[in-house]
Amino acid sequence: MTLLPQGRSDQAALAGAAAAAATAVSPPSIVPDLRAGAFFDVDNTLMRGASIYYFAKGLAARRMFGTRDLAKMVIGQLMFRMRGQENSDHIDAAREAALAFVAGQKVADIVALGEEIYDDTMADRIWEGSRELTQVHLDAGQRVWLVTATPIELASILARRLGLTGALGTVAETEDGRYTGRLVGGLLHGEAKAAAMLALAERENLDLSLCSAYSDSANDLPMLSLVGHPNAVNPDAALRAVAQENQWPIHEFRRGRRATAIALPVAAGAGVVVGGIAAGLAVRRRRLSE
Repeated sequence: MTLLPQGRSDQAALAGAAAAAATAVSPPSIVPDLRAGAFFDVDNTLMRGASIYYFAKGLAARRMFGTRDLAKMVIGQLMFRMRGQENSDHIDAAREAALAFVAGQKVADIVALGEEIYDDTMADRIWEGSRELTQVHLDAGQRVWLVTATPIELASILARRLGLTGALGTVAETEDGRYTGRLVGGLLHGEAKAAAMLALAERENLDLSLCSAYSDSANDLPMLSLVGHPNAVNPDAALRAVAQENQWPIHEFRRGRRATAIALPVAAGAGVVVGGIAAGLAVRRRRLSE
C-alpha cells in the first residue's frame, strides 16, 4: 500500500470528510413494514394450472422418468383436486404421486432442472394480475411468501424468480444429498399451510391480523381465515360463496371465467394429451372398481 506524505494524507482525509458531509442522502423509497406480510397460494392463484404437473412434465421430457409415472402422478392430482376434500386416501395418493419422481435423485440435480423447467414451461403461466398483487405488497414494504403443497425446492425457485421473500412448501426428506422418497410430516395442504404460517409469523414477529392471504380454493380456508385480510383469486364455487358472504375481495384473472375444477394446465399439445389420457384412465379404473 502506498502511503501519502503527511500533508497530502491530511488533505485526502479532509476531502473525504467534506465529500461525505456534502452528499445528500435520500431516505429509502420504501419503508419496511416488518409486522405485515402477504401469503400466496401457487396453483391457480399465482399461476395457471398445477406447478407440480409442469415440473413433472419437464422431468419426463428430460428422461428422468417415463410417461407411465407421469400419468400416475397426474391421476393422483386429479383425484385429489376433483374431490377437494381432506380424505386420507386422496392425500396419500397425492403424496405418493409427488414423491414418485424424485426418490433417489440428487437434490442439487433436481434444483438445477427446476431452474430450467421454470424458464421453459412456468414463467409464461404466471397470472399477470396475481403478479401485480404481489408487487403491491412489495411496494408497501411488506414481505411476500408463497404457501404451497409444491415441493419447497420448486416453490423457492418460483419465489426467487418473482422477486418474493421466500416460500413455504412441502419438505421431502433427504439423506446424503438425495431424496429418500419420504416426506417430513406430510403435504403442506389445508391445516398444514395454516400451521406453517403460524410458525413463520412467530419466527418473523408478524402480526397476522395485519397480513393478507390469497388463494383460489376452499381447501385453503384455514390459511385465509388466519389473516386479517383474506382474498379470493380465481375462486372455486365454494370459496366464492364464502368470500361473498364475508365480503372478502375477489380477484378474477381468468378470461371469461372459464375455469376447471381440477387445475390441469391450460396448454396445447402433449400436456393436454397426457392429461386427457390420465383422466380417462382414472374414470376407467373407477368404473372397474365399482
